[in-house]
Amino acid sequence: MRITLATACFLLVCNIGTAQVIATNLLTEDQKNPISIDARNPRFSWQLAANGSKANNQAAYEVQVDAIDAESGKPVSLWSTGKVLSGQTLYVPYGGKTLKSGHSYSWKVRTWDISGKQSAWSEPALWTMGLLSPADWQAKWIGPSTPDAVNGPVPLLRTGFLLNKQISKATAYITSHGFYEAQINGKKVGDAYLTPGWTSYNKRLQYQAYDVKGLLKSGDNAIGLSLGSGWYRSPLGPYNPRPDFYGKNLALLLQIKIVYTDGTEKLIVSDESWKSSTGALRFAEIYDGCILDTRLARQGWSEAGFNDRDWQDVKVQSLDKNNLVATINEPVRQHETFKPVKIITTPRGEKVIDFGQNLVGWVKVTVQGHTGDSIMISHAEVLDKAGNFYTENLRAAKAQNIYILKDNSKQTFEPQFTWQGFRYIKVTGIKGELNPADFTGIALYSDMKVTGSFACSNPLLNQLQHNIQWGQRGNFLDVPTDCPQRDERLGWTGDAQVFSRTASYNMNVHNFFSKWLKDVAADQYPSGSIPYIIPDVFTNGNNEVGGSTGWGDVSTIVPWTVYSAYGDKQVLENQYTSMKAWVKYIEKQTKNDLWVTGNHFGDWLFYSVNNDRDGTSAITNKYLIAQCFYAHSTQILLNSAKILNKKADEQYYTQLLQRIKNAFVKEYVTPNGLISSDTQTAYVLALEFDMLPVSLRQQAAERLVKNIKQYDYHLTTGFLGTPYLCDALSKFGHADVAYRLLLQDTYPSWLYPIKAGATTIWERWDGIRTDGSFEESSMNSYNHYAYGAIGDWMYQNIAGIQAGEAGYKKIIIKPAIGGGLTWAEGGYDCPYGHISSKWKIEGGKLDMSVTIPQNTTADIFVPDALGKTYQKFSVKGGDYHFQR
Repeated sequence: MRITLATACFLLVCNIGTAQVIATNLLTEDQKNPISIDARNPRFSWQLAANGSKANNQAAYEVQVDAIDAESGKPVSLWSTGKVLSGQTLYVPYGGKTLKSGHSYSWKVRTWDISGKQSAWSEPALWTMGLLSPADWQAKWIGPSTPDAVNGPVPLLRTGFLLNKQISKATAYITSHGFYEAQINGKKVGDAYLTPGWTSYNKRLQYQAYDVKGLLKSGDNAIGLSLGSGWYRSPLGPYNPRPDFYGKNLALLLQIKIVYTDGTEKLIVSDESWKSSTGALRFAEIYDGCILDTRLARQGWSEAGFNDRDWQDVKVQSLDKNNLVATINEPVRQHETFKPVKIITTPRGEKVIDFGQNLVGWVKVTVQGHTGDSIMISHAEVLDKAGNFYTENLRAAKAQNIYILKDNSKQTFEPQFTWQGFRYIKVTGIKGELNPADFTGIALYSDMKVTGSFACSNPLLNQLQHNIQWGQRGNFLDVPTDCPQRDERLGWTGDAQVFSRTASYNMNVHNFFSKWLKDVAADQYPSGSIPYIIPDVFTNGNNEVGGSTGWGDVSTIVPWTVYSAYGDKQVLENQYTSMKAWVKYIEKQTKNDLWVTGNHFGDWLFYSVNNDRDGTSAITNKYLIAQCFYAHSTQILLNSAKILNKKADEQYYTQLLQRIKNAFVKEYVTPNGLISSDTQTAYVLALEFDMLPVSLRQQAAERLVKNIKQYDYHLTTGFLGTPYLCDALSKFGHADVAYRLLLQDTYPSWLYPIKAGATTIWERWDGIRTDGSFEESSMNSYNHYAYGAIGDWMYQNIAGIQAGEAGYKKIIIKPAIGGGLTWAEGGYDCPYGHISSKWKIEGGKLDMSVTIPQNTTADIFVPDALGKTYQKFSVKGGDYHFQR
């Protein structure tokens, strides 16, 4: 049925059919058919779709869980919720009998809509429990018996085994100290890289599970693994990098559970029967790259029948299994590929290839030469002003992959146990001209689902969105890193928290952040202080290296962001103790409720004013910033206490928050509303975190606008002020100024790097100065996502997609018209389904289309073509078209 409502100035067309709902996209612990879950009571989520354009919301559901019989593979009824009167479709917990390690289960759901109509059962979803206790591991920790070191050859470990029955199911569980890569019968196990990922290894070590049935065969089989230093023992960090931070010795733990069709089982485990040697990979390290000498390759070493009699026995290591946890986040995988867009001979005569995109991963190269020829691939993000290959900003990182040829045949190489951040590569060792077909850039990042899209009529803003997304791709490699190219690549907490809202629009970061937050809590100091980086490799002994405002607040801000985006209350439950400890740490540092102690990074990398204009300054008092974030974390803790029904905490933090704000006003604000640091960041944080009495807020917003005008509509903010700048302006009626800042294309601005050719977000506003020279090489990354936090404003204000309730159970669509844009569109896959908002202006009229997912409600605010007035419509899931 189509209903048309028309007035003199407004037209609405919507589809409101009464089709039956169907449960789709079934997820277990936010994963699709996972094969290793260690949550004792997994949670189930689903979405509703309709066999038509629109359906009534869910009024009830029933979830049924079956065990999968190991011998027959058929389901056996285990548990049912019965009919539950609820619209809940997210995180319904299992409540049946105890689930068993390694056992498989299935579940399905049916729903009732508000008219009482019952759906058919959904298609079943599957999951398998992981290894739930140390006793489930029959494998032994093993490693090479001869000493191995960070700068030495990569160890190879192998064994053979016989299979003499038909296989029903085979699952490999693998982890290591260091990186590992496994092969069965000569084929790679899985498609993940940089496993087992980076956690606080001494407290939490992930294992991965793989379905390996397809790699096994009847008769003789073999498995082989190579071990790299990885995050476990590579020297990490630019400040006193220490090798062997977590331990000196590489080690492997592997267990393959094979279930035969007759119901019997067989275990293949790592133990003293394995053999060890080395092969072609002579060196592999995170910052410096790798050396691969194919003259020393062990052909067929992971295949059955390989002669390993000259290999050495492995050494069994006495290592803990109590810290082993199943992997909940998406693994690092290969993604987009790039071919050269240009081959350059630089003024220095170097052979350089431009891939056209600053990416993170590596280059696959095919070469032909002579035995012993050495091919070196070096990596860089930019060329210097003269057009030469520039690597000074990599600092101590060599970022070079070296390949040594075994003969004159054509060979193809990819690096192992390392990665690089680059747009350009320099090639040495290849005689003659370079052939573009021989080189492929491969992007590498955590395999998070892309959930957001944004485009508009301004090409520069579209490029900005592109740069933001590629900054996220390049820096979300198992942990949220600060940069991917130099001798750092660490999980800086401040960078992660400022970008987390934008990150949650671009990609599904639910599991990515949930995993990392467990390490935030694990590495939190006994005092409650939060390290600067997570996992924490700065700590030396009992020294605490952390506690900076805006960085430590990651412990409250990111859990709240995850809850807000995905509606997952368990994230708040898991992190609540850590959140409280951080706020308590601050509280102990205060004097008269003012945080005026400690070392803080402040508004990191703000615009440095060379010639002060009209008596203004961009330097914001670090303790003023600290007070604002103290209030913000307390507010989040208060909100979390309400959600978790912690009444005593709710009362306590309500009172504390008021004292914090009162102290801020008394210390930093004059009676007429002037903030002592008369800067953009000071006003932005005061407005964004509600630090001012209501009577002074609009006045503060006017002072913010005045400051921006004094800098000729340029921003002066750094890492902590920038994420909230346009948001604060919009909230107080200055969306036009926000647009003008966003569209500014001279330094300092978001668009200045784009006009300078950037394809990712820069660390500094002037990474490349207006005269073509570079900022100081000691800290000048060209792939650094923090300033990409503006993406959140673009989604929420230009496209107008906002969460009215946690997880988007209620949605707000309210685009801000401005900036000379004639059209914009945004899409977002929220936990309930796809949201879409599109608008365009033609002939002085606005045309707007909106999609709202099933089982949600939305308030749609339709602007006029000038963006001056809005008309509100409250709707349920469906497709809507507006003209005004």
